[in-house]
Amino acid sequence: MNRLILMLIAFFCCQCAFAQKAAFRPDHASVRIPATISFRNESKGADRYEWSFGDGAQSTEVSPSHLYLKSGRYVVILKAFKGKKMKQVQHEIDVLPPEGCVVSIETPMGTMVAKLYDQTPKHRDNFFKLVEEGFFDDLLFHRVISGFMIQGGDPNSRGADKSKMLGGGGPGYTVPAEFNPALIHKKGALAAARTGDQVNPKKESSGSQFYIVQGNVQSDQSLTQNEERKGIRYNAEQRAAYQSLGGTPFLDMDYTVFGEVVYGLEVIDKIAATKTERGDRPAADVTMKIRAVH
Repeated sequence: MNRLILMLIAFFCCQCAFAQKAAFRPDHASVRIPATISFRNESKGADRYEWSFGDGAQSTEVSPSHLYLKSGRYVVILKAFKGKKMKQVQHEIDVLPPEGCVVSIETPMGTMVAKLYDQTPKHRDNFFKLVEEGFFDDLLFHRVISGFMIQGGDPNSRGADKSKMLGGGGPGYTVPAEFNPALIHKKGALAAARTGDQVNPKKESSGSQFYIVQGNVQSDQSLTQNEERKGIRYNAEQRAAYQSLGGTPFLDMDYTVFGEVVYGLEVIDKIAATKTERGDRPAADVTMKIRAVH
């Protein structure tokens, strides 16, 4: 009898301890998008958890992280379960609008978030205008070369038959080149495609076609050789980026870089690893939807 009483006391004490420890803490209460917030679960003794992040997304991870792509005030709710018992706690998160132009690039392999550079205003404004018009919706990454880049933005790629050659479409105009030695082709660089120098001596950019760099890690020697070949100089930060992230430095100052992926670099690798067929087109279509992040 005494043993049974002790067991009952221990059980109810555990339940009380659980009830007192349903809690979590966000690593930031206020962030500016795009930003990922991590939530540290401080609950004790629960069997499972259900999270609601306030924007329609949910998770059952113990201590999840979540990317917010729209500004606003969100109520994040954690439900901690112990058998049939449930305790709920919530926190408010303020997500502030981004500084400058930011877009999300949604693909079947994940979402990338890119910021557009103010140093290239013509390309920034043109790309953002097309995004707001829905120009890129359901277009393809029609040219993918592993270790180099992924390219899209051809309006002729929307619903294109497998036999159709792609890469020649656009909005009917070009954008003047905006070369800037501060903007390099590191991994994740967002740059404008263009026709070759023979027919395009001013190196003007396609009005809509773009590529995102994957590239390869560069050695100090290869960077020095590229500097000598092109008459440019990389600073310490640029060298570090090429030697850690990788990139395609041989394109610097020949194609306009007008933005960079700040979230979702792994998505580039997933797309670049897809099987390709004639014209470097993925065997399975990789579609895109690009949205302005406000």
